[in-house]
Formats: sequence, structure tokens, C-alpha cells
Amino acid sequence: MNRLFPTAHQLTATALPVEFEALAPPPLLLPGESLENYQMLRQAIFADLAPRSAIEWLLAIDVAELSWEIQRYRVLRHKLLETYRQKAIEAALRRIDMVGIAPEFEDEAEYYTLQNALSWRIDPIAATEIETRLASDGFDQHAITTEVYVQAREVFLLFEGLLNAAQTKRMLLLREIRNQRLAAPMRQRR
Repeated sequence: MNRLFPTAHQLTATALPVEFEALAPPPLLLPGESLENYQMLRQAIFADLAPRSAIEWLLAIDVAELSWEIQRYRVLRHKLLETYRQKAIEAALRRIDMVGIAPEFEDEAEYYTLQNALSWRIDPIAATEIETRLASDGFDQHAITTEVYVQAREVFLLFEGLLNAAQTKRMLLLREIRNQRLAAPMRQRR
């Protein structure tokens, strides 16, 4: 993976041999994931690793699966942070807008606070206005980001653990491929 990204011709030249297709079941994709993107990633990994034996093909298939999982975890973690950023905006707006609200108007004020936070997420103009208002009350981007990480810390740690575990497994598989290749000349000499 330290060389240039392979061309389309090079990627097809390292396709999974027919006899190993049964060893690589179709991926279980989540809604919004692309089979084409999965196949491109897998082909790039196959081209990069250039498996030479059945064992190497099995290991390369696992590397491709783990690489897809890592990519998935990163995307999901990013979406999680977007969601928690909206919740942090809600919390900051609540601290500003709910001060001094009479108890009989709290439910209505809470509704508008939630609507404003949603507007912040989907409307760039509203986002600019809300961020300006928050900044004028002392809630700059660093304060909001801190709130995001405080709220999301447990789930964020879960994703970090998943990412680290998958990356460690991938590195072990890559080492195993290297070990297979180093051992192959020794087996041939015997």
C-alpha cells in the first residue's frame, strides 16, 4: 500500500480466482453503503497484496473485510459526532434561551430550542446565525466541541476500541502474509 493506486487494468488483473470465490461470501452492507465501493477496496487490496497461494488468498480476503470494517467504523463515528454536535448545540441554546422562562412556557421553549438545533444542522444560514449568537454568549467552537466529546465519550470510546481492534487484526494478517512469503522459499529448499 506504499505505491501508487493501481489502475483499473491492474485491479482486474488481480481478481479473486474462481476456485476461491466460495471463500469470500458477499459482503453484508449497511444501508447507504456501496457494493461498488466495497469491490473497489477489495480489488485494490488484492492488487496490492498480490496473493500467491490459497492461504494468502484467505488472508487477503480477511484483510479486505477488516479494511471495509475500519472504513465503516470511521464513517459511523463521523455521523455519531455530527449527531452529538447537534445535541451540544441544543444544550448551549438551552443554557441561553431557557434562562428566566416561566414554567408554563418551558415546554414551548424546549420545542423551539430543538427546532433551532435541527435548523442549525440542515440550514447553513441558520447555522451561521446560531453559531454567531452562541459565540456572543461565550459558546465558541471549542466549547461546543468539548460538549460533543463529553456527551459522546462512551460511544466514541466504543468506536475507538472497534477501530483499534480491527486495525490490530489487520496488521496481524499482513504480518502473516509476510511470514508465509518468507517461509515459502525455505519450504522449497527442503
